Amino acid sequence: MDRFHRYYRLHHILSSRRFPVPRAVLERELDGCSRATIKRIIEELRNIGAPIEYVRERNGYRYTPGVAFELPGIWFSPSELEALFVAEHFLERAEPGLLADTLAPLKHKLQSIFALEHLGRGELVRRVRILRMAGRGTGKFFNMAADALTRRRRLLIEYRSRGRNETTERAISPQRLVHYRDNWYLDAWCHLRKGLRSFALERIRSARLLERSARDIPERTLDAHFTATYGIFAGAPRHVAVLRFTAERARWVAEEQWHPNQEGKFFPDGSYELKVPYGDSRELLGDLLRHGAGIEVIAPASLRAEVIAKLSAALAVYGAAQLHAAH
Repeated sequence: MDRFHRYYRLHHILSSRRFPVPRAVLERELDGCSRATIKRIIEELRNIGAPIEYVRERNGYRYTPGVAFELPGIWFSPSELEALFVAEHFLERAEPGLLADTLAPLKHKLQSIFALEHLGRGELVRRVRILRMAGRGTGKFFNMAADALTRRRRLLIEYRSRGRNETTERAISPQRLVHYRDNWYLDAWCHLRKGLRSFALERIRSARLLERSARDIPERTLDAHFTATYGIFAGAPRHVAVLRFTAERARWVAEEQWHPNQEGKFFPDGSYELKVPYGDSRELLGDLLRHGAGIEVIAPASLRAEVIAKLSAALAVYGAAQLHAAH
């Protein structure tokens, strides 16, 4: 019998019997455990708060009458427990305090099981680093958005768009929370615009849970709208970017996933061609420019022209600064 199953079995035996259970009975019902094993399991359960007492006159064990006790959560293998702690560790490092109150009871139970197994928190948790770059935080309404998602309710929000710098009030039906490039977004049906939209959580200025049920959008429709094109911008892809990377840059880019439907191939000189569907070029432009001279946009002509314009504008800035410094 697996060790964890013995804990459950012993808990079930003691909680279902009215009278103390002799050690010999425990040994038999726990698949022939030895006396030493029974004593060790009892002691380990006591270490996590199990009120097990020995009744000498009946030569047996029982739970102390009137004292409630439940095992501390679901049992996992040591590797599964470590994975759970690492996941919690990731979330805490990525967004400090985001779900602290929600996860606290589970965290306490996991710690109890770790203590029972003498595992500590493990080396992996202490040696994991998470580096956030340019994350804007969750804003004030992450928990409300999550609540609306799970309860399938509408939200009334005031949203300050970053592009137009305008504030609008709108009712939305939340569909998904998305963590993308260290930032949180809420995919939702916008009842004002009559369509699917993505809202940056930190741009929500106020939010109120409405009594009306949220409109449910099929998963296939959400995927087609939000994941068909490049990056965070939604909608159907209208273009395919054909990008040629130098042999040096190819050593990195060839192993990256820019889009689920991308196509890539190497050339004899070691250069790498990547084809990526996109609709809105704004995010794609930023990713292309960071590769500098390591990339050339082959097609479409409109995207190539945009890159040339951006590089020319940057060169003009640096040229003007250099000229000013010379004088």
